[in-house]
Amino acid sequence: MAQDDTGAHRAATQDPGTPEYDGASGGWGSLKGTMRLFGKDPNPEAVEALRRLNKPGGVMCTACAWTKPAKPHPLEICENGAKATFWEMTGDRADLDFFVENTVSALRAKSDHELEKAGRLVHPMRYDATRDRYLPVEWETAFAEIGAALNAMQPKEAVFYSSGHAGLEASYLYQLFARLYGHNNLPQSSNMCHETTSVGLNELIGSPVGTCVMEDFDHADAIFFFGQNTGSNSPRFLRPLAQAAERGCEIVTFNPVREKGLIEFVDPQSPVQMTVGKPSPVSKHYFQVKPGGDIAAVAGMLKLILAAEDAAPGTVLDHAFIAEHTKDFEAMRAAIDAVEWPDILATCGLTREMIEAAADVYLRAGRVICIYGMGLTQHVHGWQNLGMLVNLLLLRGHIGRKGTGISPVRGHSNVQGQRTVGIAEKPKLVPLDRMETQFGFTAPREEGLNAVHASEGVIDGSVKAMILLGGNLVRALPDSLRIEEAWPNLDLTVNVATKLNRTHLFPGKAAYILPCLGRMDEDIQESGPQAVTIECSLSNVYASVGKGNPPSSKLKSEVAIVAGMAKATLPPNPRVDWDGWTADYDRIRDLIAETFPDDFHDFNARKDKSGGFWRGNAARERDWQTESGKAHFTAPTVLSALARDPVEGRMTLVTLRSNDQFNTTVYGFSDRLRGLEGPRNILLINHEEMGRQGLSEGQRVALVSDAEDGIAREVDNLIVTPFDLPNGCVAGYYPELNPLVPLSLHEEKSQTPAYKGAPVRIRAAR
Repeated sequence: MAQDDTGAHRAATQDPGTPEYDGASGGWGSLKGTMRLFGKDPNPEAVEALRRLNKPGGVMCTACAWTKPAKPHPLEICENGAKATFWEMTGDRADLDFFVENTVSALRAKSDHELEKAGRLVHPMRYDATRDRYLPVEWETAFAEIGAALNAMQPKEAVFYSSGHAGLEASYLYQLFARLYGHNNLPQSSNMCHETTSVGLNELIGSPVGTCVMEDFDHADAIFFFGQNTGSNSPRFLRPLAQAAERGCEIVTFNPVREKGLIEFVDPQSPVQMTVGKPSPVSKHYFQVKPGGDIAAVAGMLKLILAAEDAAPGTVLDHAFIAEHTKDFEAMRAAIDAVEWPDILATCGLTREMIEAAADVYLRAGRVICIYGMGLTQHVHGWQNLGMLVNLLLLRGHIGRKGTGISPVRGHSNVQGQRTVGIAEKPKLVPLDRMETQFGFTAPREEGLNAVHASEGVIDGSVKAMILLGGNLVRALPDSLRIEEAWPNLDLTVNVATKLNRTHLFPGKAAYILPCLGRMDEDIQESGPQAVTIECSLSNVYASVGKGNPPSSKLKSEVAIVAGMAKATLPPNPRVDWDGWTADYDRIRDLIAETFPDDFHDFNARKDKSGGFWRGNAARERDWQTESGKAHFTAPTVLSALARDPVEGRMTLVTLRSNDQFNTTVYGFSDRLRGLEGPRNILLINHEEMGRQGLSEGQRVALVSDAEDGIAREVDNLIVTPFDLPNGCVAGYYPELNPLVPLSLHEEKSQTPAYKGAPVRIRAAR
């Protein structure tokens, strides 16, 4: 399960009897995967959009939140970005004839891929229950009816959800709408992926986001990767990782699944690598830790590092940094000393030699970065996962120096930025006093509902309305079958969207689909063409200018839709100019700068800067904005991040996204980088576990939840597929297996659903 110093695989690395992609990430496979979606009749505007993607004056890609360099390559794109562009700029239309021909009940039989493949939405629609169809409605009628429905209920009964795609301008107006209306019910897609980061890192180092900037990856001596699939989820990150490895930076990866992107990479923009060159190795060591076993693996590393300090006092740890900048070191040390090696190894599934190899890399490195993804955050004890990574960094002062830091990798292109401008259910995170002065109102102070609590409200009936600014929430949520059953009981559902998705097929008593411009589309308002802005994972803010011809003259921008709903719902306020803000987005950016002056001063003047402008990060300056004013060590109380201890027959389910997928959007049925092709109803399991469970390849089975809450959950008709995974776990695709993840199974501080650690059992198919 490790690689040698040349990056070549040892015989024991990959189970030869299970699928594996025989190429590197990137390369010709990436180009072929892109061209397959490009189609036989390509849209010239899509080609032009690719040329402008992630460049100053261009459009910022929707496929991930990875940073946009100040000096971009001729084509600053990846396979995911190209797929997202072609998918949005399709010539297919879900037009009025489509909705005449298809009842909502009939559409439920279609796959997620088929629903979005119908094409771009072209007209606002309202659900007619008597005909079981969506019928056209005019914008002003829809806004008036939505406003009337919202005013017929208590504000706290409505939830305003945001998917993480909308720009800063629409996001700012959305949270203002919610607070003027009277609630803080502003859940966001971060609630389901990186809320553990927002809560955990804030407690530990006083920053809700990562501390790294792009330059750091050029100077790190070692990078430790945990629970993130860069090859499929943020492929443009592969080039700087490969370059780091080539200059001698040692990359160590801990992940239950062997992901090709963190093994080797061929740069599609390198003529040499694409012809006669060899792939660039990425990870020096790749350790297939058991799901939830990262706490144990890092505990082993910490034991070895502390032992090295004991053997040569004063030469290993940065005692001056620890004394000046941290607290709770002794409590952490005592907890690590108390942990026994047999428990560490049993929990993480690695050998002591593997952990020693990782510790040796750490001890040799003068500068260390820790990178992680949802493999750490989507666990019941996810905050302790983060705490252990912070422990590693604090021991030798690896935060606040060039080439060091902690770096979560986020998915949605503006998920971080939306939180920055106020989309948050926690009022303490938003400068409400300043907003009250700006807009002349009394802001609600009661904490709002996050995604899990809002879902519980839908099920128990306390939530009456769901307004969705993008996303496919019914499909994305845990316990999704229970959500589907309860969703039609809502008094009001509103979906702002570019394409049809499964959430639209469970309309409330009053239900609307409001079609919006995509980011690739030109947005022309009264003052002329408009730009929107987004924030990447590294806290840089960029302007994005779409140039594509919108698929219909009936579409409105997200800004115009939010403003239209707000104007129809709220009483007049002389300080609130929805029409003026819609006419000129510069005015919205001036509002953002007034509300958040430290982050967004001179917003309009800085938004077009090449490479974006950096918001700043206090923790990077060793200004720890925690309650104690210092960074905190964590004394682990558990070795596994899972909620349930292993017992006979219980397996841990890890949900995955394929190479042909972005969140709930399924572009096709190729999971090329894992060597998998075809149907998505598969159950991945290793040969040893197959034998233990009495299973055979191709057998049809069901997964049933082993959560101890008395609720029956099951997904049937899964095809047993041998795959190289650690013992004790199975894997399958998100969102198809979301019904098996209980709403109640979530990270203990942030309520992030435990998509990477749900307890299940396998039984014969019915």
